[in-house]
Amino acid sequence: MNYSKASRNYYGYFFVAPFILGFLLFGLYPVYNTLYLSFTDATLMTGTANWVGLKNFTRLFADDFFMTAVRNTWRIWILNFVPQIGLAMLISVWFTNSRLRIKFVGTWRALFYLPNLLMPASISALFFSLFSFYGPVNQVLVRADIIPEAIEFIRSEEWMRGLVIFIQWWMWFGQTIIILMAGMTSISVHLYEAALVDGASSFQMFRYITLPLLKSVLVFIFVTSLVGGMQMFDIPYLLTDGRGSPNSSIMTNNILMYMRFRSSKGHIGAASTVGVMVFIMTTVCALLIFYLLRDKDTPQEREKALRKEQRRSRKS
Repeated sequence: MNYSKASRNYYGYFFVAPFILGFLLFGLYPVYNTLYLSFTDATLMTGTANWVGLKNFTRLFADDFFMTAVRNTWRIWILNFVPQIGLAMLISVWFTNSRLRIKFVGTWRALFYLPNLLMPASISALFFSLFSFYGPVNQVLVRADIIPEAIEFIRSEEWMRGLVIFIQWWMWFGQTIIILMAGMTSISVHLYEAALVDGASSFQMFRYITLPLLKSVLVFIFVTSLVGGMQMFDIPYLLTDGRGSPNSSIMTNNILMYMRFRSSKGHIGAASTVGVMVFIMTTVCALLIFYLLRDKDTPQEREKALRKEQRRSRKS
């Protein structure tokens, strides 16, 4: 009887073993191997690798292309994420508002989410054709006398950067809407009813009820969007020549990493250095997001707030 109980206690390990093995093999080991390769001069054309220490990192920070890629990555991510979370929040409030009673909410959500199902290669080819010199966009603008002559969108830094920002926003804001709506619908209606009885306005209910209870959802959205933004590759790579043209205006961290990898000998050591820096930036910013959006309503925080309130009452 004791033996059967002991054997049943080990059943759980058999169920979690596939995940643990998969994580160690495909998750943890690649991170360790990338970190190791960043300290070597390993290439795909040589069987041996020499330990070079921080030399790869020194060369990386001395390279203007790396700083350009970092600036471009952050600029493109911030400029597409800010309107993405803003518009998604506004639409989610509208769709979950019982007073507005918007019809066909499910259909609208499906339409907003639809771009996320499209392949990046097809989207890049579509927008490249639309904004080429003799493409439909130039044809419509010239024929309507909006512009005197065709614009070379593909060779313009501002236009290409704006186009990448728009595509990234267009592809992902539908998913953000679905996540926010799921978080808002999970909030108890009784909280809003009580606030409404107390005379709270719509903005006050959103400020003091919706936002605080959406912190965990917002943390998920911020972190996942940050990870995706720092790994931005497919759209900027496929939209032009694979080098972030024109003038490296849309070259991102992952494009630079791929350019280091696809050199004459395949310098995976130098490419791994870029990957390590992306990992460090993402980790630091994710921890900062967790810290800023943490739940401050802990016993320690309550005690601090109580002490502040007592000090104010004594002074008064």
